[in-house]
Amino acid sequence: MGTNNTLFMTAEESERVRKTVQDHMQKCQDQSSQLRKSTDPDSLIQQATSASLMQDLSLAAFGLKPVKKSRETMVAYAVGRPYLPSTAKLEDLEPMEISDLRMETHHLGRSLLLRRVSPVVELEASSWAVVQGELPEEVERIEVFLHKSQHDRDILDVCSELFVKEPFYTLSSQGQPTIRIDHPSDIVVSASSDDPEAWRQRRRMKLIHTVKSPKQCKEEGNIALQKKDYHRAHTSYTDGIKSMSENQQATSSLGKDIYRNRAHVNLLLKRFDEAKADALSSLTTGESEEQESLNAKAYYRAGLAAYALGDFLDAKRHFLAQQGLQPDNQYAKLNLRRIELRLQEEATGSYNFKKIVSGLSKTHGRSDAANFNGYTEIKESRGAGRGLFATHDIQLNDIILCEKAFCVVWGYEAEAFSALTCDVRDDTSIRVFPAGLHKAVVQKLLNNPSQVDKVLGLYSDYAGLGNTLLERDGRPIIDTFQVHDIIQRNAFGPGQQTGDEDISNASTGLWIRASYINHSCVPNAKKDFVGDLMIFRANRKIYAGEEITQAYDESSDYDTRATLIRKTWDFKCQCALCVAEEADGPALRKTRQDLEEKANTFAQTEKATGATKLLVNKAKRLRQGLNDSYDKRRYEGLPRRALAGIDAWLKEATLI
Repeated sequence: MGTNNTLFMTAEESERVRKTVQDHMQKCQDQSSQLRKSTDPDSLIQQATSASLMQDLSLAAFGLKPVKKSRETMVAYAVGRPYLPSTAKLEDLEPMEISDLRMETHHLGRSLLLRRVSPVVELEASSWAVVQGELPEEVERIEVFLHKSQHDRDILDVCSELFVKEPFYTLSSQGQPTIRIDHPSDIVVSASSDDPEAWRQRRRMKLIHTVKSPKQCKEEGNIALQKKDYHRAHTSYTDGIKSMSENQQATSSLGKDIYRNRAHVNLLLKRFDEAKADALSSLTTGESEEQESLNAKAYYRAGLAAYALGDFLDAKRHFLAQQGLQPDNQYAKLNLRRIELRLQEEATGSYNFKKIVSGLSKTHGRSDAANFNGYTEIKESRGAGRGLFATHDIQLNDIILCEKAFCVVWGYEAEAFSALTCDVRDDTSIRVFPAGLHKAVVQKLLNNPSQVDKVLGLYSDYAGLGNTLLERDGRPIIDTFQVHDIIQRNAFGPGQQTGDEDISNASTGLWIRASYINHSCVPNAKKDFVGDLMIFRANRKIYAGEEITQAYDESSDYDTRATLIRKTWDFKCQCALCVAEEADGPALRKTRQDLEEKANTFAQTEKATGATKLLVNKAKRLRQGLNDSYDKRRYEGLPRRALAGIDAWLKEATLI
């Protein structure tokens, strides 16, 4: 990343942040296992109402536009105290009351039934509201941290009643007792309402809800779809499906219609797994012109879903089926042509990069391209976990790997935001973390469970539930703490995309296969980006069986590089260059750093083109001084990175 994406904190600032986290942790620990203290319901609800009102006024003042993120307003929070998501079925959990809650306790085997009785306060990293238990006077604060969206809506704002599975009761960052939700699957929405004032209805909890017919559900879904309320549309169609027997779902025309409509909504919500399943469930056995037209539509939607999941052969089967029913359909022909290009890219690594670049503006920087794994395999790397290895010789400048991002968040997108995390496992070490990417990856996994094993198979400090997909109560279970650690160790920064991008909204992404490429300060591969397409090329001949490496950091200063690698990826590099530079000792490294700074200042201030002989001789003297700081024997065959700036200047002056 560029210098604009570097965070500079004074020792005092760092210590203040760390002490705040440490004090909060101590306060939580001091209250551990204490029985919950009752609170004044009206006072707590008024607090939420006032905070929500101030938020609305703020949005109005800024014309409904979010306040620009900056380094000064970055969110800070603690990490490193994980707890597992509930893997129990809701029906197997024992009900509990709010009054049973104990501080700093994960209430295993229990569940809470709650009703929202306040507006929702939406913050950048969380949302909170007040919820009521069985009795109107029994209320508590609930906070959904970071992963607060469901079907593009804030989950607390959507629900009027909900279950919390195995609730975790703790103190919020402001020191307030809170039922905290970190794992989206720990919430089960039991009732929702379109009425923004529904929260005002405080009453004894009753699980009695109006049962609607499948036809009513379909009609409500269609109305919501017309209004582009995709969450409501999905909920209505789902309710319609649930209200039918399995036989009705499989055989009735109404059931087929609801599945077909939900497939469309799922495509809009990027829920491609369910979109494909719904589309195929909507297929009819009739041969009338109308039924064939409906089946063609179903195959089209299944094809789009498979294409979005990167399963191009499966997508081809569906579009061929569509074409079989509608031979003249232009969309089928267009998609089949696209698929042939993707299959060619997968097989050969041959890309039309000019065409990919020209299409990026229409696809928000997300390239329409396939992955090319080339002659590579993933296997164990001595002392470095798993790595990527060449299975055949790869020549200089040949493409090793091309990979689309599993997920990318660009700095200019509203979802982009970075946070300061304090890891209590590592002496409250402060790191800049791509929280926006974390949210996006979790959401994509919730939407498309078939992709879970790809992500959870990556390295993580915290093992969580492993890399096997679990589903309960109709939802996938994603351990968000595990995904956090995966992002921390494996995310890439593709570089600054716009002039106003800085560390607070830096572009970041997750590339699955590229994450297996281990580090070396003397790498044999170099990477470039075309939108979200990452391209690795060989910068020398790579032999079959050799591990492919990249430079995680290319700083010429050993101490800066070693510190960053240790802090971000938690290892000490032992490549030949690091061994040589470490052996130089601090004094010589400082001398070299000063000489490099002088040489770079010269290169930046003096124009190389048309340079006088006097300037060229000065540049050569600066270069010689730098070069003399390297021991000839120790650095034989190794790059001398401090020379890069002055060498580039001399090359441009055409006299090197």
